[in-house]
Amino acid sequence: MAAGAPSSARSWLSRSAVAGDAGTVMAVPRLELNLVRLLCRCEALAAEKRDPSEWRLEKYVAALEEMLQALKEQPSKPAPEMLNEYSRKVDFLKGMLEAEKLSSSSEKALANQFLAPGRTPTTTKERVPATKTVHLQTRARYTGEMRSELLGTESSATSGSGDLNLRKRTGLGTDEKQSAAELDAVLQHHHSVQEKLAEEMLSLARSLKNNTLAAQNVIKQDNQTLSHSIKMADQNFEKLKTESERLEQHAKKSVNWLLWIMLIFVCFIFISMILFIRIFPKLK
Repeated sequence: MAAGAPSSARSWLSRSAVAGDAGTVMAVPRLELNLVRLLCRCEALAAEKRDPSEWRLEKYVAALEEMLQALKEQPSKPAPEMLNEYSRKVDFLKGMLEAEKLSSSSEKALANQFLAPGRTPTTTKERVPATKTVHLQTRARYTGEMRSELLGTESSATSGSGDLNLRKRTGLGTDEKQSAAELDAVLQHHHSVQEKLAEEMLSLARSLKNNTLAAQNVIKQDNQTLSHSIKMADQNFEKLKTESERLEQHAKKSVNWLLWIMLIFVCFIFISMILFIRIFPKLK
């Protein structure tokens, strides 16, 4: 059956393209219509319970990737929001198929948590996006598988007498009750740990808020002190400038008076010498 997978996928695409000739809106590219039809088909297949040997969904998702890449390269491509939504849904389907190939249910559930379903319905008939419904279904299925593995409900042997089966069922019921009690204890422990972590995160957020407010107040006070210091420095500079001008004027005045006093003193000495020479003649 794996050999006929590509031909079946191509034939389905060709039928979808032919079926859309009558009701196709001219403004919408043919490739986008085929992509939407194939995407709806993939979402319907993903919502169904499939056999492990089912190959159609994987081939359809591969065809979706090729069509989406071709649609991105076209000149008349849709809006970026629609392209992002198509890519989101295709990536979800691809991640879901990769998660199904994992071995344990815990790994499947963990991988399923990181999947992001589509945000808008693919068709107008859908009220809720089909990928979101598939995401919830797979999450519930993996959770049930994990619970079944934890409770040990899977039987390991099918042969035995009626009394042995009855004792096994009785023992299994007791084990189920004990496992259920242990599961409740584990869930309660995880719940308490989560509450403790939430309280610690809340206290850290409060302390961070208080530290931020304290730092904000300190910075505000520092800004006020700096503004006051700058204002005082400006005032001191203006006063220093005024005093410097006054000192310069005073120095100019002092120099002028000293110069006049020296001139008068020199003149007085000169005149005194002349008088001294006149009064006291030269000795013969």
